[in-house]
Amino acid sequence: MKALLKYREVWLLAAIVVLIGLISMRFPGFAAPVNLRQVFNDTSILMILALGQMVVILTRSIDLSMASNLCFTGMVVAMLNAAHPAIPIPLLIVIALLVGLVLGAINGLLVWRLNIPSIVVTLGTLTIYRGATFVISGGAWVNADQMSPDFIGLQRAAFLGIPVLSWIATLVIALFFLLMTRTALGRSIYAIGVNPTASVYAGIDVGRTKFVVFCISGMAAGLCGYLWISRYVIASVEVANGYELNIIAACVIGGISIAGGIGSVGGAVLGA
Repeated sequence: MKALLKYREVWLLAAIVVLIGLISMRFPGFAAPVNLRQVFNDTSILMILALGQMVVILTRSIDLSMASNLCFTGMVVAMLNAAHPAIPIPLLIVIALLVGLVLGAINGLLVWRLNIPSIVVTLGTLTIYRGATFVISGGAWVNADQMSPDFIGLQRAAFLGIPVLSWIATLVIALFFLLMTRTALGRSIYAIGVNPTASVYAGIDVGRTKFVVFCISGMAAGLCGYLWISRYVIASVEVANGYELNIIAACVIGGISIAGGIGSVGGAVLGA
């Protein structure tokens, strides 16, 4: 028991349980399974984004451009769907992942090859990516009536009584858990955060690993670009404006150390 109390995630989970209990005293229906399921569904996008940010922060870096990446990617898939509604939704999701990957890779290359601090790089691309959204859209919106029923219908579908968005978030959480606990990349991410110099002596390519984590955060933002637009059925330059602060806050609340090397998938999920 004492060993468990050493983990921030345990205290955070306990705080959430207490909070649910207090709210339920005033609103008894809050703790109902159907409502808690909806709460999880409503925070699913933030969970995915927080996980993408987590792997970056663990390497002593930060990605301030995730919300702008989400905005740009969401606009791309929304415009594609409006112009070519016959494009299958799985293909649009793949396109969203690839666009997000490219934007994340740009961040990673600048940090890796030019050795520019990540906060400087992503503060710049935060503005550039949102500006690019304005350029490709001409400042126009893509509204619900321009989107195909399939585009906006996926998230409203359910499997075994649980919304598809929740299933997607659960799958992403599982993938990140496996990445961080069962792969050499996950161990390298933690090692770099703890001691970058020692990591080099251990044979870890610090620059390349940072490039990879920015690619991962980019893909997380890209996926959420589609999920956000299809959920709120509107694409504009203002989508997720300022949301990068919510993403970082979720990580910090979840015990992800800004100094790097400390944090977990469970913490990021609970923080969201």
